[in-house]
Amino acid sequence: MALLELLHILILVYWLGGDLGAFVASRIVADPARPPAGRAAAAKILMDVDMAPRMALIFAFPTGFALALYEGWLQIDAVWIAPAFALALVWAAAAWMVHLKAGPDGLAKRIDMAIRIVALIGFAGAGAAGLAGLIVLPLFIAGKLLVLALAVFAGLMVRLVLAPFGPAFGQIAAGQGDETAETTVRTSLSKARFWVFVIWAAVLSAAALGVLQPV
Repeated sequence: MALLELLHILILVYWLGGDLGAFVASRIVADPARPPAGRAAAAKILMDVDMAPRMALIFAFPTGFALALYEGWLQIDAVWIAPAFALALVWAAAAWMVHLKAGPDGLAKRIDMAIRIVALIGFAGAGAAGLAGLIVLPLFIAGKLLVLALAVFAGLMVRLVLAPFGPAFGQIAAGQGDETAETTVRTSLSKARFWVFVIWAAVLSAAALGVLQPV
């Protein structure tokens, strides 16, 4: 139990800490006054640091799910803990393959996206059903599921708004950037920052619900 609680706390720490590091690095990436090589190095750091919050998102549910079962907040058979962690490990492996461009990273990208969509629907549906009294859930757990769904959605939106970033920044890193590429990079990162703020709000809300535990 103590180990699960520690892991769940560390998820919050690494999620917010990693996001903050990526946020700071993004400002260097978007700075046209810096040399392309320095901006490319900052982009590499950003992507590496961003894996901490990605892993935090993936393991937030299984650790929280196991804690809820052990605390007696959920009336579900504990046999479901193992599948929850197994799915998280598959998701984590897919995310690392995409990040490292290793193995079947094309397939891994599709697996990662499919799990994200299923998680979004599952968390939002369970949270809403709990609040509506359709299933038996403590109020704070239903709320945490909803804010976790919001975090997943915001993460998907970050990917969407950053779609033009890669090609434009590739030109800049190669020393072939122009004003159009610079504008695309600045705009993409600016839009992404909004959704990062949404993720921070969701994570802090989840933490508050876990501490206050309104029933």
